[in-house]
Amino acid sequence: MAAVAEIHDLRVEIDGRAVVDGVRLRALPGKVTALVGASGSGKTTTGLALLGAYPSGAWVTGDVRVAADGPVGYVPQHPASVLNPARRVSALLNDIARAQVRDLPRNQRRAAARERILRALSDAQLPDAETLLRRYPHQLSGGQQQRVVLAQALLLGARVIVADEPTTGQDALTKSRIVDQLAALAAGGIAVVLLSHDLDVVHALADEVLVMRAGRVVESGPVQRLRLAPRHEWTRQLFDTRPSSTGHEPQPDTERPVLQVRHLTARYRDGTHGATVVLRTPELALHPGESLAVIGRSGSGKTTLARCLAGLHRDHDGQVDLDGTPLPRSVRQRGRAQLGAVQYVFQDARFAFDEHRPVLDQVARTAVRLRGLDHRSAAQEALTTLTSLGLPSEATHRLPSELSGGELQRTALARALLARPRVLICDEITSGLDSVTRRGILDALADLLRDRADMSLMLITHDLETARLAHRIAVLEAGELVEQGPARRILTEPRHPFTVSLMETTARLEAATGG
Repeated sequence: MAAVAEIHDLRVEIDGRAVVDGVRLRALPGKVTALVGASGSGKTTTGLALLGAYPSGAWVTGDVRVAADGPVGYVPQHPASVLNPARRVSALLNDIARAQVRDLPRNQRRAAARERILRALSDAQLPDAETLLRRYPHQLSGGQQQRVVLAQALLLGARVIVADEPTTGQDALTKSRIVDQLAALAAGGIAVVLLSHDLDVVHALADEVLVMRAGRVVESGPVQRLRLAPRHEWTRQLFDTRPSSTGHEPQPDTERPVLQVRHLTARYRDGTHGATVVLRTPELALHPGESLAVIGRSGSGKTTLARCLAGLHRDHDGQVDLDGTPLPRSVRQRGRAQLGAVQYVFQDARFAFDEHRPVLDQVARTAVRLRGLDHRSAAQEALTTLTSLGLPSEATHRLPSELSGGELQRTALARALLARPRVLICDEITSGLDSVTRRGILDALADLLRDRADMSLMLITHDLETARLAHRIAVLEAGELVEQGPARRILTEPRHPFTVSLMETTARLEAATGG
């Protein structure tokens, strides 16, 4: 079978350091080739080579060939980086669709372009297309942004699609649909190059797997062989299915909640179409020393809830109390103590840092600004916190761009901790991380819960492995709080039909990999 894209002996050097070294890859029509490995292993650099895109200042050797009869589509891990924030989704898709219908009579082009757009959105698992087309990218969840970019790639009619972590931030139900979608693309003759940390997805889709570490392919072969009989130690670590806890029993609610939500209704303004209600939460409480996981599919309102609590989304009714005192809706109206008390760790940590300043300075700045520490004391506390979370001391003086995804996520966590928060909100902070790094972050969170009894934790997540860390779980579906209770009960005896379907789909994905 003739390959539609090939890479031979690719080497990419930056400042004399090889980020990809000697990689070979063949993308065959109708087949899925998966690259797996830790953040910084060279997966994305290899995938982008198929588009002829390399890091600035890179020295490239080797051979990359792509079939001339079709473009290469790319679905990036961080979709916000390729979506113009000043244009609505409809405009972003129209730019591509109009180019596909230029051969039609002028009076048919608009309807034909519209049909292609709606079909692409449906294929990308985006329901309620009419509402979504009116929104701007910042009004979408991370998962919705990811699928808009997938719709763009589908509209391009690519022969090869490079999917970089396409299920990042997705719940099990949506993940299952994306697996079906990518499988359908392959069945239609498209070559899919899948860059992923998600071994459930890799197992379900991949025909060939390349395991990368430090820029090299250390092992390759069918996924079943790699899982059952790995030959390299790194492959064994990646495929380790160490079981997680099944939920901690919550403490009796004898103390006053540290954070309490009552009758919260959040909206998004939609230009001339008015406001759309995206979240209703009648009552939700977080007690001292407790962890609460908020789960649900992409677009269910999880991040909107978190942003309301942190003062980042002020268009809402209802009340959010901190220790019995109402919190101002906007972060700009909150005092220094209130800002420090509720801290937010973003899903995409890279966009939360100044790329021109060392991370140690940025972490220390939190203690200076919110607690009044002098620079010397703040820097020492920042260094201690960063190293306690597993960041090497030499890495603390680097710029954000010089850290891996896992290292930067630990740095973002340290920055929030220097505020000495009463409530720490972590929004999908394990999304996009390989299994080894994800387990390390979860272990760090478990240690924090044990060591800081005065701090409460809210985990916004689609990942049930992350949710198992919590004492209690709240389930959101289509903007409604449909179920909440002790984690063990929600995970083993769900009551709402959506929660039941979520648990069943997760169990099927895990059973497929022997997890």
